[in-house]
Amino acid sequence: MTGMLLLIVVLVVAAVAFFWVVGGYNRLVALRNRFKNAFAQIDVQLKRRYDLIPNLVETARAYMKHEKETLESVIAARNQAVKMEGLAAKMPDDAGAIRNLMAAEGALTGAMGRLLAVMEAYPDLKANQNMMQLSEELTSTENKIAFARQAYNDSVMNYNTAREVFPTVLIAGMFNFHEAMLFEIEKPAEREAVQVKF
Repeated sequence: MTGMLLLIVVLVVAAVAFFWVVGGYNRLVALRNRFKNAFAQIDVQLKRRYDLIPNLVETARAYMKHEKETLESVIAARNQAVKMEGLAAKMPDDAGAIRNLMAAEGALTGAMGRLLAVMEAYPDLKANQNMMQLSEELTSTENKIAFARQAYNDSVMNYNTAREVFPTVLIAGMFNFHEAMLFEIEKPAEREAVQVKF
């Protein structure tokens, strides 16, 4: 009888431990999928931004014939950002991919800022209807990127918090749930959104 009672206690404890591990694992999977989905929303807006930039540069090129270097630096930064975004989109849980995307985005923001500063000297360009429409779309997209970034960072924070608290940290360690990277802007000058004004 005592042996049977001991066996029942051991089975109950094993069942509780099993369901605890399964529950913790499933929670971490759900949180990881949420931040991956949140990154997909950033991905959509970044692609929209990347599609707008060549149109903006082509429109500006007709007016800014002496600013070839500025225009080329924007396109080069955009192409690098597209490449890094593609890698990050495949692996949003890879901190290195997110870090590389943040660096490329910072370079693109800087190049766009320089382009917009130079464009101020061209009143005909500022009055161009196509340029005004592109600028409005770019401003709207920048705002959407900021909101998507915030949602992503909130999801990453929830995931990282869940994987770091005890006892879930034990499950995270057993099943290789790695820390997710926040999508932050590292240089203070890059924290300002690209301001498109005409």
